[in-house]
Amino acid sequence: MMNQRRFKPYEPNQLLLLPPDMRDWLPEGHPVYFMMEVVGQLDLGAIYRRYDNSRGGQPPFDPTMMVSLLLYAYCVGLPSSRKIEKATYEQLPFRVLTADQHPDHDTIAEFRKRHLQALAGLFVQVLELCRKVGLVKLGHVSLDGTKVQANASKHKAMSYGRMEKKAAELEAEVAALLAEAQRVDDEEDRRWGKGRRGEELPKELRFKQVRLKTIKEAMVELEQEAREEAQAHREQIRQKQEALEKEGRKRRGKKPKEPSAKPDPKAQRNFTDPESRIMKDSASKSFQQAYNCQAAVDAEAQVIVAAEVTQEPNDKQQVEPMMEAVKKNTGGGKPNKASMDAGFCSDGNLEYLEEERIDAYVATAQDRHGEVPQGAPRGRIPRGLSRTQRMARKLRTKKGRETYAQRKVIAEPVFGQIKEVRGFRRFLLRGLANVAGEWALICLTHNLLKLFGSGWMPGSA
Repeated sequence: MMNQRRFKPYEPNQLLLLPPDMRDWLPEGHPVYFMMEVVGQLDLGAIYRRYDNSRGGQPPFDPTMMVSLLLYAYCVGLPSSRKIEKATYEQLPFRVLTADQHPDHDTIAEFRKRHLQALAGLFVQVLELCRKVGLVKLGHVSLDGTKVQANASKHKAMSYGRMEKKAAELEAEVAALLAEAQRVDDEEDRRWGKGRRGEELPKELRFKQVRLKTIKEAMVELEQEAREEAQAHREQIRQKQEALEKEGRKRRGKKPKEPSAKPDPKAQRNFTDPESRIMKDSASKSFQQAYNCQAAVDAEAQVIVAAEVTQEPNDKQQVEPMMEAVKKNTGGGKPNKASMDAGFCSDGNLEYLEEERIDAYVATAQDRHGEVPQGAPRGRIPRGLSRTQRMARKLRTKKGRETYAQRKVIAEPVFGQIKEVRGFRRFLLRGLANVAGEWALICLTHNLLKLFGSGWMPGSA
């Protein structure tokens, strides 16, 4: 009896009779189409101007396609150039985006490296699109920082004190090896006469000489930093003394110690990425070779309005630079309210926020688990309170508690979206300037995802 069951035709070896329309490969409204249209609206002149059409050889890939490819890859948590190349063959969205072209990983990596600053400069253009759509109001901006691992191992770092000891050991070992090599040469000359061909240095000696050179270079850098810090400290002491003399006052307490121009024995330098630093990660409580990545986040839709990278392990020096970056990125705008955790609290930062007339809500101490919060203050503000004491009192009010509580749903989720959802926990590039450019890429693609999630499409605003 014949089989009566019927199936749709399945002929995997059948050639396509008509050219396929790649727009039919993905559903309407797919993020790839959004990305291509948005990049088409951005000013890529800084990238196009780097190309010289007079040169011969194969023409390069279209920069618009390459920019779209990189931005989409960062959006979906795929920043590796090798993984991007592989995706152009294996993942349908990437094939559609590249029009079935396949730049190799060297080309992708070189494009990112060559145009990193121009790519980072697109942050402001994307932010402007977010502002036009109404995703940025500057009513409440929250500052926060997160540690992102450097492209280096903390085990490749060494303290200045250890460098001094190791350099002395290596110098003695190199001297001993050179003396032994000279003894062998003299012995061979005595046996077979002068004029034999000189051989390369022994492998062990070459290794120790290179390592000694690397350590000494790191020591010089640490010593230079120590001298600069000592000079800056002396200048601060001098300025404070001049201010006291102008006011007719005398310095209280002991005379400040003369700043030392010698590095702290615990000061470290990493040999893989010398500009990264050992930092404590607040989430894991572990120490990492990392950078401190900053973000100022607008409350309206969690859009990042400023992004910076610093080598400082804490956030106390970041309030003014970040707020100035917000003003620069938004054409002079600044938030009505700003919230930040205790890591940003200092008398100088509170003074700056007062001068900028920003209604600030800054924690003055870390919250302790299970600690019962103090009740709301009553009566007039006592005289003689410092700025930090006044801020602590302000945060105990009903408005202060409610406003500061919003910080947890403004800035903190952004780092969760970047690290957990998109999987960005480690930089691909090395060096502060390169890392800052890569962080800008991460933050502008975060904003692109917010723009896409809002339902806005290019041409509608």
